[in-house]
Amino acid sequence: MKEINPTAEKESTHLSQLHNIRHSLAHLLAMEILKYDPQAKLGIGPVIENGFYYDIQFSEGKIPGEKDLKEFQKGIKKLASRGIDFVQNEISNDEALEVFADQPFKIELINELIEKGETLSVYTSGDFTDLCSGPHVENSKEIPTDGFELDSIAAAYWRGSEKNPSLTRIYGIAFEGREELDAFKARREDARKRDHRVLGKELGLFVFSEIVGKGLPLWTTKGATMRREMERFIVDEEIKRGYSHVYTPDIANLALYEKSGHYPYYKDSMYAPIKIDEEEYMLRPMTCPHHFELYLSEQRSYRDLPMRIAELAKLYRYEQSGELNGLIRVRSFCLSDAHIICTDAKQAKEEVRSALELIDYIQKIFGLEEGTNYSYRLSLGNRADEAKYFKDDAAWDTAENALREVLVEKGAQFIEVEDEAAFYGPKIDVQMKNVNGKEDTAFTVQYDFVMPKRFKLEYTGQDGHRHEALVIHRSSVGAIERVMAFLIEHFAGNFPLWISPEQVAVIPIAETHNNKAQEVFELLKSANIRATIDTSKDGFGKKVRAAKKDRLPYFIIIGDKDIEADMVTLESRDSGNLGQMKIEDILALLKTEIETKKLPRIK
Repeated sequence: MKEINPTAEKESTHLSQLHNIRHSLAHLLAMEILKYDPQAKLGIGPVIENGFYYDIQFSEGKIPGEKDLKEFQKGIKKLASRGIDFVQNEISNDEALEVFADQPFKIELINELIEKGETLSVYTSGDFTDLCSGPHVENSKEIPTDGFELDSIAAAYWRGSEKNPSLTRIYGIAFEGREELDAFKARREDARKRDHRVLGKELGLFVFSEIVGKGLPLWTTKGATMRREMERFIVDEEIKRGYSHVYTPDIANLALYEKSGHYPYYKDSMYAPIKIDEEEYMLRPMTCPHHFELYLSEQRSYRDLPMRIAELAKLYRYEQSGELNGLIRVRSFCLSDAHIICTDAKQAKEEVRSALELIDYIQKIFGLEEGTNYSYRLSLGNRADEAKYFKDDAAWDTAENALREVLVEKGAQFIEVEDEAAFYGPKIDVQMKNVNGKEDTAFTVQYDFVMPKRFKLEYTGQDGHRHEALVIHRSSVGAIERVMAFLIEHFAGNFPLWISPEQVAVIPIAETHNNKAQEVFELLKSANIRATIDTSKDGFGKKVRAAKKDRLPYFIIIGDKDIEADMVTLESRDSGNLGQMKIEDILALLKTEIETKKLPRIK
């Protein structure tokens, strides 16, 4: 082994000390694991956001439980207090294979690194050596032992593939001290309460069924109501802005996706072909080829362009079980999709600008702010990777520059990321984080110079000749399922009146008030207000608590004084008791709030 100067290595990295602390804690965890189970087979122990984890294959009968975590944690603190040095060494291929001979997962990694021609590196801390390129703290006394906890145990497939062995993953959280750790735990507890999976169940919006299938949500009446209101809003707004809404089939001949090029690029995330009458069909993973065929159904002129073809489209993609996450990542979803056929780069750039304006408008309606709730990412191609990206450097330059210019001109803050583009062109991704801090792409605007060639998307120009079009792919609100998850978490279930599945609860104080309550309930329904009525024999207090638990925006209370005054009492979820009012005035108030899409007070 050749020792590497740890100071030089430390100077060469831009990673923070906190990163080094977390990485070092992962190694100390591995040391404790091997004390507990000397025959354990170690996977990997990387740093992750807010902490670290280690994957382990324990011996039969030795899989630890939550109680064992406390003992591991005590052991790690003792190891840290001993002042153990972390020393990096280069190691030859043969030495590595010998040192890790009884660790099959490490051997797999070593062989891959050898095949790539990479230099092998190990870190030694005390009597423990791990395959690792670092960095770590220089000495374990740098680790603040009051700033970390072993957090949880979960199952995880080796390297994330269901085809590989299932391992035990132990998670830890780590910060610079107890204050930061406690603050993180408080934020996480708030996030847990806002988690769309928790609230979705609590509010009765959607369910999953094992027999229906993983990643296939079932929407209840309440959840379906929210979806319907959102979909109506999206469709109406897009039609106002010149989009033509269409319907196309959820299934198509495999030849369509071979023609588009999607099949070879994305077949691993597509469902297997279905054989019908000697032909192969597929559940569609995207709508672009369908919309292109609609465009080709007639001869088009420059006067017809830009043509904005939009659809709320059901799509189907195979996601690995380990990647499924409530409504955020599912196997069947509805995308607010559109394809804009343009004459040239100038028109395409204007359509990108208009698409971003639409996205910003929709975000504003939901009270989401750029920079706080969402951000932009310019996803670029890799010109050297011709297997992944269509080869046309000039077209890539034009497309990337157009997207970049639109973002700069609108004053957006954005990052540029290479190797994240679609195979047919670069894209602007609108990134949103869920309450657990995980970032996902919510909306996308893509510049496409490939599909027009594959589908011969042409138009007759002013000169009377045929010209090749350009295409902009865009989603105004992304997948309905994913945006629903974001909104559930953003509002913590306290939805704006216009999208709330139930808008008003009518609550009679006693049975003698039921007739008046029924009369008010019918008036609300006639005015297209989504109302409920509670004429059960439950006490008044219990009825009110039920309405509050369901987070209804308003509830109307009816008692003796209300009937005498020919009025009702209006309670607001956000503003409290609004006093006695005429039902006509309440209807006017509710209609105004619905029409203006007034935002609730965020809690």
